Amino acid sequence: MKVAVIGAGIIGVTTAFELAVDGHEVTVFERRASVAEETSFANAGVVAPGYVTPWAAPGMPGKIARYLVSRHAPVRLAFPLSAADLRWMWQWYRACDLAGYQANRARMQRLAFYSRTRLHDITDHFQLEYDRSIGYMVLLRGEKDRKLVQPGLAVLREEGVAFKEITAAEARVIEPALSPDTDFVGAVHLAQDEVGNCRQFAMLLKNEAQARGVNFEFNSAVDALDPANPTSLAVWGLDAQVPVPRRFHAVVVCGGVDSARMLRPLGMEIPIAPVYGYSISAPIREALNAPRSALMDERYKVAITRMGNRVRVAGSAEIGGSLEHKRPSAIQTLYKVLHDWFPGAARISNTGAAVQEWKGARPMLPDGPPLIGATGVPGVWINIGHGSSGWALSCGCARAVADLMGGRAPEIDIEGLGVERLSA
Repeated sequence: MKVAVIGAGIIGVTTAFELAVDGHEVTVFERRASVAEETSFANAGVVAPGYVTPWAAPGMPGKIARYLVSRHAPVRLAFPLSAADLRWMWQWYRACDLAGYQANRARMQRLAFYSRTRLHDITDHFQLEYDRSIGYMVLLRGEKDRKLVQPGLAVLREEGVAFKEITAAEARVIEPALSPDTDFVGAVHLAQDEVGNCRQFAMLLKNEAQARGVNFEFNSAVDALDPANPTSLAVWGLDAQVPVPRRFHAVVVCGGVDSARMLRPLGMEIPIAPVYGYSISAPIREALNAPRSALMDERYKVAITRMGNRVRVAGSAEIGGSLEHKRPSAIQTLYKVLHDWFPGAARISNTGAAVQEWKGARPMLPDGPPLIGATGVPGVWINIGHGSSGWALSCGCARAVADLMGGRAPEIDIEGLGVERLSA
């Protein structure tokens, strides 16, 4: 089957690869000049299936309301807020019920564990070498933080996730570079979780996909799908004056936030909103002062990860505003958390020249899980709405979509992951 994949982030690349493995003739259209140039570019890189959970949870509205008055809040509203932002927030608020949360959490974690297995299978089979390390630690600054994580730990126990509550002294044995000047009461250690460089993996997998015949067309934007002929794409190349029509047997939309625009003419209203995240990446100054793997500051919801010879600090969730405007206080929070835990780790000049500061748009659905599979429109398939868990869910979602397109039942239960969830 001749298949078009729209988007070459981690979702699009993994989808194209899995379709090529199944023998399809695949072309990927990407508006940027390379793979993983947007949301997949500089994310935290954490693969921790037990911590892949919906934002929409009981008690979250009140918690976020309290965040809004905090200087280093992990969640912020930025202005202007569009009508679409407000509509998304209302849908998110309505999804914060216990039954919905439990169902969506189960869907996401089932998918995340399957995805990690598929990630390992691909990495091992092709001997892919990218910046990667094992272990994930959630740092608890005080007793309040310890109490707040207990409901989540109860969920991990129910799901059989391996973790250990440890003391601060035990945490310092695992991560010896933790600052002696920052007091904390303990940590949660997940020894089987990991961190990996999402963009490096995407670039390596692109090569494997190309070896199987996948054609990547970069600097190629695609118009919204035409309801009269949805598998015939209008493609704009670099400096093109008019779009070029391209015909396929099937189209898989993996376009992140832009997916909603592409699908709207088909009568599909997909409530995807850009929830912006930030990161800073800097060269390691002294390896002995740097983290060995991945850590999360539970209070500020900021991850600190080892990326080969660099350290990356990622966090914040910003609703509203624009991708172009970087909020200084969000960046300052990342520097603060890095200095609190690993003050000598990174080479940060006074001018900031050595530091890469990044802001990306996470394509989030209000209730949490992504949407994968058939759309109900013949020939049109989707793999969208992964939010902040795109890297953790990518390999599993891609394999499931490829199985569905091939007429096979996926290896995992995909109940609640299709478009029918929107009308439930």
